[in-house]
Amino acid sequence: MAELLFLAHRIPYPPDRGDKIRSFHELRHLAGLGRVHLACFADDEGDAAHLAGLREALGGALGEAHVEVRRTSRAAAGARALIAGKPVSLTLFESPALRRFVERLLAERDIATLFAFSGQMAQFVPQGARARFVMDFGDVDSAKFEAYAEAGGAMALVHRREAARLAAFERETAARADVSLFVSAAEAELFRRRSGLGDADIRALQNGVDLDFYDPEAQAFGLGPSFPAKAGEEKSSLIVFTGQMDYAPNIDAVRWFADAVMPLLPEARFAIVGRKPTEAVRRLAGPRTIVTGAVPDVRSWLAAADVVAAPLRIARGIQNKVLEAMAMARPVVASPAAYEGIEAEPGRDLLVADGAEAQADAISGLLADPERAGAMGRAARLRMERAYRWEARLAPLGEMAGLTPRRAAA
Repeated sequence: MAELLFLAHRIPYPPDRGDKIRSFHELRHLAGLGRVHLACFADDEGDAAHLAGLREALGGALGEAHVEVRRTSRAAAGARALIAGKPVSLTLFESPALRRFVERLLAERDIATLFAFSGQMAQFVPQGARARFVMDFGDVDSAKFEAYAEAGGAMALVHRREAARLAAFERETAARADVSLFVSAAEAELFRRRSGLGDADIRALQNGVDLDFYDPEAQAFGLGPSFPAKAGEEKSSLIVFTGQMDYAPNIDAVRWFADAVMPLLPEARFAIVGRKPTEAVRRLAGPRTIVTGAVPDVRSWLAAADVVAAPLRIARGIQNKVLEAMAMARPVVASPAAYEGIEAEPGRDLLVADGAEAQADAISGLLADPERAGAMGRAARLRMERAYRWEARLAPLGEMAGLTPRRAAA
């Protein structure tokens, strides 16, 4: 049986945030093709403790594992990056122990494929390794830092430096990888243009969605929450945003939406649903806005939503939040950035609106016409069923990893 080493910047379990969703499904798919070993970081001790759950989810297909809690502060990583001339994204994830684990495993076992998830992990793939090297960048991270820099602010120079250093590292990594993967055709083409690597194998491997879990007919999540109405007042319409709320693009999106769009929707209320809300996000809470923090089951909030908003102004790749809401048969109003890369028809499967007035008009139109909103939600679910099952999306992964059925069984 073929053996693989999977490198990830965050333990790929549970699949409850964007990066973990993609890495978990990739790892599970690869585990069906060979014996997989894992080297990864964890955010904290609680995150690291998910290794047992991951082993169970993979049904015994996981071999050796090195899970290391990342303890380097951003300030320390920044200082090291300045001295070494590296991107901070790399120095944040430096680890002699993880490097030794990789080197030992390569020396002791016949590793056919090294699969690195997220650009930070490429630094642990030895130069000249005999194994096939598959690099899943996901998004073009350097372009994201360029967008941060263009937004201005006190960190603009820092972001501009990071974008330049990271772009050079991404190009160097793709030049030595056997194949480089991106989450959408648009991201793959953007990287191809930026890198100038015309001969490199650069491909798109798109995300799917767990249609059994995100099923509007399921009963496991029960009735969704709602805002109580004031005495003598009808229940307010509910707009929901979901996401990791210490992630800069999500923070920017909800702050902008609360300030620019919600004043145009005086009869609606807004729920910001996601773990680790920053102080800037918590300050948005008020009579018409709730900030939930972590919730037991995000599906209950999606089920309760009259409209799901995805007003991101900075976005890379595929937005899982949009796929999940569509799978739950909810009408979605997305910004152009949040819609990019999603194979769906605007006007039928979701609405795409640019700017505060356009988003407010799109949302108010759906709130005023529940029949249309319901039809859009049903069309969204059907689109997810036809095109976004993980099994179909990951079907090419075995060939990309160099694991044909014959070789995987050998």
